[in-house]
Amino acid sequence: MGKIHILGLGPGDVNYLTLGVIEKLKKGYRNYLKTKNHPVVKYLKDNNIAYKSYDHVYEEEEDILAAYEYIVDDLIRKARRYGQINYLVPGSPLIAEKTVEILLGQDVLDIEVEILPGLGFIEAAVEATNRGPIDGLRVVEGVGFKFKDIDINLDTIITQVHNRSNASYIKQVLTQVYGDKYEIYIVDGSGIKDGVQILSISICELDKIEDIGPLTSIYIPKVDKIDKKIYSIADIIDTMQILRSDIGCSWDRRQTHKSIRDCVIEEAYEVVDAIDREDVDGLIEELGDVLLQVIFHSQIAMESRKFNLYDITTELNSKLIYRHNHIFNNKKVESSDEVVYNWDKMKYKDRDISTYTDYLKDVPKLPSLMRSFKIQDRASKIGFDWDDIRGALEKVMEEYGEVLESIDNTKGGGVNRVEEELGDLLFAIVNVSRFLKINPEVALNKTISKFIDRFQFMEERSVQIGKKLEDMTLEEMDLLWDEAKKHSGQQ
Repeated sequence: MGKIHILGLGPGDVNYLTLGVIEKLKKGYRNYLKTKNHPVVKYLKDNNIAYKSYDHVYEEEEDILAAYEYIVDDLIRKARRYGQINYLVPGSPLIAEKTVEILLGQDVLDIEVEILPGLGFIEAAVEATNRGPIDGLRVVEGVGFKFKDIDINLDTIITQVHNRSNASYIKQVLTQVYGDKYEIYIVDGSGIKDGVQILSISICELDKIEDIGPLTSIYIPKVDKIDKKIYSIADIIDTMQILRSDIGCSWDRRQTHKSIRDCVIEEAYEVVDAIDREDVDGLIEELGDVLLQVIFHSQIAMESRKFNLYDITTELNSKLIYRHNHIFNNKKVESSDEVVYNWDKMKYKDRDISTYTDYLKDVPKLPSLMRSFKIQDRASKIGFDWDDIRGALEKVMEEYGEVLESIDNTKGGGVNRVEEELGDLLFAIVNVSRFLKINPEVALNKTISKFIDRFQFMEERSVQIGKKLEDMTLEEMDLLWDEAKKHSGQQ
């Protein structure tokens, strides 16, 4: 049975060492330092306390996270070999220390871990920058820093940046949100008496700083509420709560799930339209409108205590993990088709779908073209399908003939019959698009856009020739239509 004592060396000054840490250092256990680039190491030398450091690992391994994993594995090996060892880390082991996080996540039954906290970098960094984060403070380690670690409404400290390479990576992540001109602080040696260095810089300068090491922290002030230029989802929730309150907007207060349900469909279509037009700015705006619908519905539900946004995100993430068991449970799959098959299989199990009819009925009430496409696709998976596209094309011609027959007053059956046969024809055309792997909804929307463009050309051309469209004959408008087709390069 081995034991690892994790000792926090504090932010730098030897006076910040705790009595508990000093006592463990005097026990005679072997001492392993995450890095010897820490002022307290002088105390070890002055008191003849032997140690070895892992600095050589950082020099040999470009990937810092891989270096951390090596350190953890090596500590476990040494604890098994020597019984009890000390592992010394800068600051406090409990605050933004990745190696400790990895070590505590190991499922090792024969190794006990004891943590002796030290004073972290937080108090020292806050004091050094003369900021009082009364609204909250977020602390993360520089290694493994991600987009999700950003909270624009809180002051943030990124500890142990380590080197310029990692600083460059952090700069790239921060720039995506704050922009490259946002002012931040570099704090080096916080907690070291007469040794702290503070530098105010723009994010774009972050990877130009020469001396970056284990004691380097980045302090990012929260976004100014008064002169705010970027917003988070939390801000949108705040805004929506105000709009729905007694002092808010009368229209927003009146809305219910049902009254705004059509907006979800409209906004989704506008997203698709922006994608088809390859309009990046439009896509940003339309995705925002879709997000608004999610926030709006969750706010309405939260007011009646039915559900809230966390219920939505929890359900979504649980579903993603459960239905991607080839990622999270190491289930082997051979292709993307098998991924889709497994997804559907788990989905139908969750919804208690046991018959083929249940399978078809499970298609939601989407716009008719999309719904028919999905239903036909599901039917084809159990063998109810043509052998090739020729059968689907022949069915179109058959249904077309039945439409003509239903229109003929001598053979037809009135409006209901015509409506039925037109529906059959549309359903058959959708089947052809399915064989061609073309989404009929997208295809029809493109045709609608094309029609509007050509009609606009006709109208502008009619102005040029001095004659209004409504005064033209159908033959004259047909000529303009043909001209519009040639102008667009399509026949």
